[in-house]
Amino acid sequence: MNRLLTACLFALTMLCSSWAYADKEDDTLAEQQSPIAQTQITLSTDIQKSSAIETLTLKPISHHAEFVAYGKVLNIQSLLTLRHRYLLALTDQRSAQAKFKQSEQNTNRQQELYSSGVSSKRALQEQQAQWQSNHAQVDATHYQSTAIIDEALLLWGKELTNLTLSNDHSKLDAFLSGRQKLIQITLPTHQHLANTVLSIEVEASGNRAKAHKAELISAATHAELIAQGESYFFQTSDKSLLPGMAISTWIPEQNTAATGVMIPKSALIWYMDQAIVYIKSSETTFSRLVLNSYFPSANGYFVPDTLNPNQKLVITGAQMLLSEELKGQIPKEDDD
Repeated sequence: MNRLLTACLFALTMLCSSWAYADKEDDTLAEQQSPIAQTQITLSTDIQKSSAIETLTLKPISHHAEFVAYGKVLNIQSLLTLRHRYLLALTDQRSAQAKFKQSEQNTNRQQELYSSGVSSKRALQEQQAQWQSNHAQVDATHYQSTAIIDEALLLWGKELTNLTLSNDHSKLDAFLSGRQKLIQITLPTHQHLANTVLSIEVEASGNRAKAHKAELISAATHAELIAQGESYFFQTSDKSLLPGMAISTWIPEQNTAATGVMIPKSALIWYMDQAIVYIKSSETTFSRLVLNSYFPSANGYFVPDTLNPNQKLVITGAQMLLSEELKGQIPKEDDD
């Protein structure tokens, strides 16, 4: 019985030892696989020069947050068709007015002849009938041109209608020559275009850094996309856009401007699914910071927190600093 008890105690002791050893191995492995804990690295000025590390002193800026909307480049063929129909209607109207004026003069002359007994009453009646027919033709051509204007207003709104149907053909020349492109964008249902927004940024591939400015023309009278939000017409001089292209747009939000700093894209790098930057805290010391939030813009990234004005941000060489920091985390092998 004593031997059996002794054997059980020995087995239990060995099992506990193995568990303790396994826990120690797990702790060591977790320590080796954990994200880098050191947030500072020291480099001599000579190494900094040879590594071409460059810094930028951050300055405070005000920045409006943006939201993304989508749209497309419109083909102006339908606008040209409306213009040609309108010009033809105006030509018919002028012709009808000329005939009406002539018939009016003939009617007056015929009235004088009839009053003098020179002409018959039947001749006067025939001329009056011609006058009425020409008057009706003038009304018809007037209604026709008015209908085209109403159609243009319904489809395109007042601003584009005035531009398209204007007697000054040069207003449309920029679109005909391709110097200007007509685009229509539709906002998400929960967004609105602020009254102060007169221009937005547009780009076909969705790359914010390559976006070009587009100027507001007017609110659209109908939605062109599946989205059910507000829709607007804009014009842009971006030569890379072609009719039919889908585009992305970046639109300032209505809220007040946020304060923060703007950093170039070269300053931001990634490690362990985190956006990080390096700050030069002294002549030979660099600190790693994780960005809690940042927003793409044409000039880089807007950072509303984490970074402060007057800090020296590493804009060239951040990847090298990360490599040096990781190198310092590698445990040295035993000599034996």
